[in-house]
Amino acid sequence: MTEAIAGPEIERLIQLLAKLPGLGPRSARRAALHLIRKREALLAPLADAMQVAAERIVVCEACGNIDTRQPCSICADLRRDQTTLVVVETVADLWALERAGAMKARYHVLGGTLSPLDGIGPKDLNLDRLAARAADGVKEVILALNATVDGQTTAHYITDLLSHLGITVTRLAHGVPVGGELDYLDEGTLSAAMRQRTGMG
Repeated sequence: MTEAIAGPEIERLIQLLAKLPGLGPRSARRAALHLIRKREALLAPLADAMQVAAERIVVCEACGNIDTRQPCSICADLRRDQTTLVVVETVADLWALERAGAMKARYHVLGGTLSPLDGIGPKDLNLDRLAARAADGVKEVILALNATVDGQTTAHYITDLLSHLGITVTRLAHGVPVGGELDYLDEGTLSAAMRQRTGMG
C-alpha cells in the first residue's frame, strides 16, 4: 500500500474526485492540484456552488428531471408542445436531447430500463406516472431509448402499456449517423439503417 503524500483533507479530496466519471486516481490528483493552485478562483467557488446545489436540487415530481425548482424549468415552460411526451432513460439523455434542440416537447425520465438480469422490473421504473401523463391529453409518445437489448425491451413494454390509450407511440430512428462513413459502422447499425430507409425529398 502506498503511503499518503499529503494531509488527510487533500487525500479525501483526491479520493472523492476519483469517483467521478472519467476520472481515475491520476486524473483526480491532477484535478486536485489544479483546484488547490487556484484556490481563490476555483476551489472556493466550486465548494460554494456544490453546497448550494446539494441544498437546492430536487427531482421534478412531474417528469423526473433534476432542477432547483418544482416543477422543473422544462415542465414549467408553457411554450412547449403539451401533446407530445419524449420518454428517456436518464436525465443525461434528456439534457442531450435538449442540447440538440430538436423539438420543444415535454419529457418523462424512466430512471433506467427493464433488465431482468439486474433485477430491474416495471415497479423499479417511473412507468405508472408515465401512463397517467400519457392519458392526460397526450397525442404522441416518442420513445427516445438507447438501442440496447434492455432499451428495446423497455420500448416494447411501454408500447403495450399505452396501447389502450389510442395515442401514437414512435421511436427514434436508428442507423447511419450524420457524418458517418459506412466502412466504419458495425453490421447492426447498417442493418437498422437499411430497414428504416426513407424516401428522398
